[in-house]
Order: sequence, then structure tokens, then C-alpha cells
Amino acid sequence: MRMRMRVGRVAAAVVVVAAVVSGCGGPGQAGTAVVVGGQAVPLERVQSQLDAALSMHDQAELAARQVTPARLARDIVTREVMHGLLARRAAEEGISVAEPQIDAQLALLAQPDPNGRLGVEDFLQGQELRDWARDQVIAAQLGQRLVPGLQVTVDLVAATSREDAQAKSEVLARGGPEADALTANPQTGRSGLTVQAAASPGDAASPAFWVPTGSVVAYQADPRQNGWLILRVTDRRTDAPTDPAALSSLSQAEFVAIGLRSLQQTIDEVGVEINPRYGVMDPIQLRVVGEDEQAGMILPPAAA
Repeated sequence: MRMRMRVGRVAAAVVVVAAVVSGCGGPGQAGTAVVVGGQAVPLERVQSQLDAALSMHDQAELAARQVTPARLARDIVTREVMHGLLARRAAEEGISVAEPQIDAQLALLAQPDPNGRLGVEDFLQGQELRDWARDQVIAAQLGQRLVPGLQVTVDLVAATSREDAQAKSEVLARGGPEADALTANPQTGRSGLTVQAAASPGDAASPAFWVPTGSVVAYQADPRQNGWLILRVTDRRTDAPTDPAALSSLSQAEFVAIGLRSLQQTIDEVGVEINPRYGVMDPIQLRVVGEDEQAGMILPPAAA
């Protein structure tokens, strides 16, 4: 969506296409691209969407923008995952979307990106575009329902590399004096930081708000730098007092981002299987990426 979002406190083509989508192996059953909560999306569906997306743009232009068929295929599989999860959540929550709401969402998307970047909507047309806009409306409604009262308390530790983040994450997950020492160092850590979703929507659209208490989340706060952020969730509330002014200041884009991020919990509940040809579902980016492109890690709560 082409709307400004606030940063939180604490993101030959035919030959390549054939390589991306060919083969009959897949998760759960032959010819499957992805399985979402037991519902299979066939490879042919992904291939058809990929062919259509590539036909909408000049190949030289896409190459100049570093948009590859492999990346587009992963984006399509990601969109299929989100679509399936949002349909499930809409049914569970009793969320319905009227056609005028879809039209309004499409009107927002008509605004050109100030930096000339291509968005998801630039590779969709017809009913597929309307379906994607519908998903955005559902996500916004989810966000609007989830933000009031949502609050987490975290212990925060900085790391200098993936290896350092892995080691410190394991220490925090175990708990005890060694973990306390990490958070007690004011140079690299902090304990008991409370963040409300309404006051910090950028953080509410990050992984730490959607993991069970006791989980540890580690990721690069800025991929352009070496620093890593590690958060141990010590408390999560959905009934915390919320400032009405903060709530009313949130934008549609922020509610969409929060609603989409909440699907992290749905993935854990229903399960998502990705055909290895496309990569893996990265829980940090909440998208399908190459095996070596995962942006971080989530460690579950320690066993009692």
C-alpha cells in the first residue's frame, strides 16, 4: 500500500520461470506449491499468475529493478498463504467486505509510489487485484480489532552479528543469572520495556507482539547495518488501558500491517507447508524467502 507508515521504536525469463515452477514434488502432495491449513494451492496456479505478472512489464525494466522471476514466484506464494489465512480469520471473526470498500482500497493503491518502486498491485489485474484489495481490507479490520488493549513487555539485548544473536538468544531463552546479566548491562540491554500497540504501531507490526510469553525473537533492526535486536517477551496483555487519541491517530496502512502480522499466530495454529522449490516461510519477514535469506529467528518458550 502506498501510504506513509511510521517507524516503530524498537522490511531469458521463460527459462527461469520453468526452473522456478517445474517439477511435481511439493508439500503434502504432488504438484502442490503450498498447503495452508490443509488447503493445497497447485503449482499450475502459481505458474499462471507468474506468467501473467511477467507479461505486464518489460523484462529489461524488471531486470534493472532487480525483480527476478524467482522473487516474483515467492511473492505469489506468499500472497497465496496470506489469502488463505485471511479467509480463515475473516470466517472466524465474522468479517465481511463490501464492494465499495474494495473500490476505496483500490483508489488508495492508484497513488504512484514517490520512489518509483513496484508494489504487489503492479503485478495484478482484474479479479486477482480485487481479491488482493479485499485481503487488505480484511487485514485492516483485524488490526482495528486487535490493537485496543494490546501491550507487551520485553527484555531487550543488542548483538553484533547473527552468531552473537544466536548465542544471546539461547541464553535469554534459558533464563537465569546469565540472562539477567545480559539485560542488566545498560550498554547493551534493558529489561522490563513495556510497549503498547496503539502508541507504537511499527512495533505492533513486528514479531515480538505475536509470540507466546517467554519466546525470544532476534532480527536485524536495519539490514543495512550489522546490529541485531533480541527481545524476550515477558508479558503480553490484550486488556491494557489504551489512549483513545493514540488509537484514532493510526492510519489504514498501519492497521493493515498489524492485521497481516497477526497472521503469524494463525500460521502457528494451522500450519503452512512451502514447496522447497520456492524456499521457506520466514517468521520474521512473514514471507517466502530463499533458505539463506531468513532475517532472524524465534525461539519458543523454555519447557516448564
